[in-house]
Amino acid sequence: MPENGLYAIDRFEGEYAVCEGPDGRMRNFARVELPRGAKEGDVLRYDGTDWIIDRPETARRRAKARALFESLLE
Repeated sequence: MPENGLYAIDRFEGEYAVCEGPDGRMRNFARVELPRGAKEGDVLRYDGTDWIIDRPETARRRAKARALFESLLE
């Protein structure tokens, strides 16, 4: 059972999604348990029964990563 918090999908390895948890540790979750269409970089929240893609948090983290990348190009 996952801990409370947000998990970011780092990558997929076969039937598993490797996710970074709120404590920074990597955990594997069965791909079939994730929402349909979940992809690398999506941020997931577990509501006690199902995984939900946290779209606002995913967008916030992607924008932050994009801004960091662009600042390195300047």
